[in-house]
Amino acid sequence: MSKLGTGPDRVAQGRSPAGELTRFVALGDSLTEGVGDAVDEGWRGWAAVLAHSLVPDGREAEFTNLAHSGALTVDLTTGQVPAALALRPQLAAVVVGGNDTLRAGFDIRRTTLELDAALGELSGHGAVLLTACLPDPGPLLRLPAPLARPLARRMRAVNTVVHALTARHRAVHLHLAELPWLEERRLLSVDRLHPSAEGHHLIARRFHGLLTEAGHPLGPPPTAVPAEPAPSLRADLWWMATRGTRWVAARSTDLLPGLLALAAAEAAARVRGASGRHDERMARAAAQALASLG
Repeated sequence: MSKLGTGPDRVAQGRSPAGELTRFVALGDSLTEGVGDAVDEGWRGWAAVLAHSLVPDGREAEFTNLAHSGALTVDLTTGQVPAALALRPQLAAVVVGGNDTLRAGFDIRRTTLELDAALGELSGHGAVLLTACLPDPGPLLRLPAPLARPLARRMRAVNTVVHALTARHRAVHLHLAELPWLEERRLLSVDRLHPSAEGHHLIARRFHGLLTEAGHPLGPPPTAVPAEPAPSLRADLWWMATRGTRWVAARSTDLLPGLLALAAAEAAARVRGASGRHDERMARAAAQALASLG
């Protein structure tokens, strides 16, 4: 058994009455891995927080976190979904797509097909699905317009697809993009891209409320504030200088070239007055991708 938040992690095991969600698997990228919510054992994250509140009567759910930093939608179908199905989950969280938007070869049709296949496999095996739309990274990171606009365009397309596939597969959906990340800075970690521990708790509480509204018997909701004190400024700076720098370096090797090319292309489009046409083209591509599903 691995430690909480650092990989596959089972909180507890055991059979449960019908209707209870005792086998929970989380799939996705660094957001669901728990980056931004550091504990002694590694990352914890919103999914682990939610897992402790799924089952009533003081019992705990069996929880496995398959999410990992940098994951793309293709990583769901090639690795995470097969591993999840082997665990026979009753509840499966699938929150992914942000990393797809950061790649030079972003293809909304491929993202749509991979995500649809993943959700279909999990729901086809009886899992209740959790999905979420993602916030625009531009305002969070205060990116310059030549980079912020194309990323926003891509994120809108991904969220359009996620909303449509949520309805298609009858998932429980959290409008995560609409949470007050910019208005309440404490909800963001020091990197301004991932939730803080309090932000992860907010996501867990919102999912808990949605599952309760859907009629699933759950335990008490997660607390609004983590039991652990928020990290000090010194701790945040130390994290950025050590673990945070390593995270950025790992992501820069696969993201930076594509992002620079994206910014250059957007700057050229702005000069030609073509940014609006690019917005329309991306929206059409998302609609066509969804239409191709039938």
